[in-house]
Amino acid sequence: MGPFPISNGYSYILLVVDYVSRWVEAAATKTNDAKVVVDFLKSNIFCWFGVPKALISDQGSHFCNRSMSSLLNKYRVVHQIATAYHPRQTAKLKYSIGKSRKFYKR
Repeated sequence: MGPFPISNGYSYILLVVDYVSRWVEAAATKTNDAKVVVDFLKSNIFCWFGVPKALISDQGSHFCNRSMSSLLNKYRVVHQIATAYHPRQTAKLKYSIGKSRKFYKR
């Protein structure tokens, strides 16, 4: 999510939502590039919660790139890319984003 007004050098929020439990993990980031996403997945998701069977993302360049592909291939994670303008595929994430925006505005 973002960019937001800069606070302590951070202007983006990276959200990961578990599809079944709807558990949300969030991190403030300075950029939204692929390295940040890959590092977050390895250190905050894979280490703490285990490797998922699948990752559903939009078509953003920080998800669809060589470093993300190699990470997901290494851990045998299926990458499902949501179709643009198809709200059912990303409905749970969009709901979590809406809730998070309300929380972070406070």
